[in-house]
Amino acid sequence: MLREWRQRRRYSQLELALEVEISQRHLSFLEAGRSMPSRDMVLRLSDCLKLPLRAQNALLLAAGFAPAYGERSLAAPELEAARGVIDRLLLGHEPHPALAVDRRWTLTAANRAVDALIRGVSEELLTGEVNVLRLSLHPDGLASRIVNFKQWRSHILARLAHDIEISADPALAVLLDELRSYPTPSHALGDRESSAGLQAIAIPLVLDSRIGRLEFLSTTTVFGTAVDVTLADIVIESFFPANAETAVAMANMMAENG
Repeated sequence: MLREWRQRRRYSQLELALEVEISQRHLSFLEAGRSMPSRDMVLRLSDCLKLPLRAQNALLLAAGFAPAYGERSLAAPELEAARGVIDRLLLGHEPHPALAVDRRWTLTAANRAVDALIRGVSEELLTGEVNVLRLSLHPDGLASRIVNFKQWRSHILARLAHDIEISADPALAVLLDELRSYPTPSHALGDRESSAGLQAIAIPLVLDSRIGRLEFLSTTTVFGTAVDVTLADIVIESFFPANAETAVAMANMMAENG
């Protein structure tokens, strides 16, 4: 496992050994199983390799130690304060869309603006665990309504590939292959796409909806000091109006829906 992570992070044995202040020979012995690391050494290696908390726990277990970080259900009493933070962030972002996802992009919470925007997509995509990337690019999801589909698709695939590089999660690799297999909707087959003139600073989400064309810029929020595996995996995606027309349309829609 140590060798795989070192190679994934593109360290040579010598480079990693210098970082953690051990000899290359000792690191080679650790990777080959000829020497056993201390718990502190596993944590030092994990820190240098910038491993996610989940991967750090796995490395500790492989070395014969107990995990360093807890992994509770998001519904656990210990995470009540964190759930409150998530709820306040989502509610406070209305009338604009915001949602929370886990490490595999499964929807864990969303505000009312998200519910309003995804009306009309296939019920199959909204049944059980809802994967927001699948919902976005699937032909029966939002794909036909995303004006700058090719641009948004490239952004999503690149971001998912980055997640795979960081986490080495095989389930995400399967998801990436699935998303790549989806057909391009007919409206996006041409060479040109509307991108709201924002591509010079960020990739917008341009979406046709029942209340007209909407243009958003997205931001990402994480718990920067999480020491629980579940909490460290949570990401909050917030979409901000990219123009005045979108801001007015969203405010009016939310007012009409109470």
